[in-house]
Amino acid sequence: MDNAETPPPGAREVNDKTTLRLERTFQAPAQAMFDAWTSEEVLRRWWHAAHNWETTEASVDLRVGGALRVVMRDPQKNVEYGGGGRYTEIDPPRRLAFTWFWDGNDKRQLIEVDFEEVKGVTTVRFTHCDLWDEKAVRSHEDGWGSCFDSLERVLAENLAAG
Repeated sequence: MDNAETPPPGAREVNDKTTLRLERTFQAPAQAMFDAWTSEEVLRRWWHAAHNWETTEASVDLRVGGALRVVMRDPQKNVEYGGGGRYTEIDPPRRLAFTWFWDGNDKRQLIEVDFEEVKGVTTVRFTHCDLWDEKAVRSHEDGWGSCFDSLERVLAENLAAG
């Protein structure tokens, strides 16, 4: 494979027309990362698709078959985007997987999140499968990128607070 074809470490990658894969490294242990994905309070602080958005609802029933729900709000347009699903895998602090349905859309999607820690630094490997088309993948790429930026900020705030 030519080096020009190899994405740099941490790059966003789309493997096919309906799957988004992201990899990001965070200065936090795996348990803190897992907790950030499963704590309602922490989810409200980072799960929104743009920096100026807010998360108005986050609910977690952390058990296989348990429900997850998140609602994001764009305050400038006064529009909410909600969705949810059910946990299919829970392996703390290494892995989470859950189905996902956006409100008003019956297309079932799957989100998988793997956490790999080395010396207190965690690499998150994120996969969002079964999006509608390549345009939706690109839109979700931007949204999840913003979510991960917010997550990084929240983790830094938590670390600074002790």
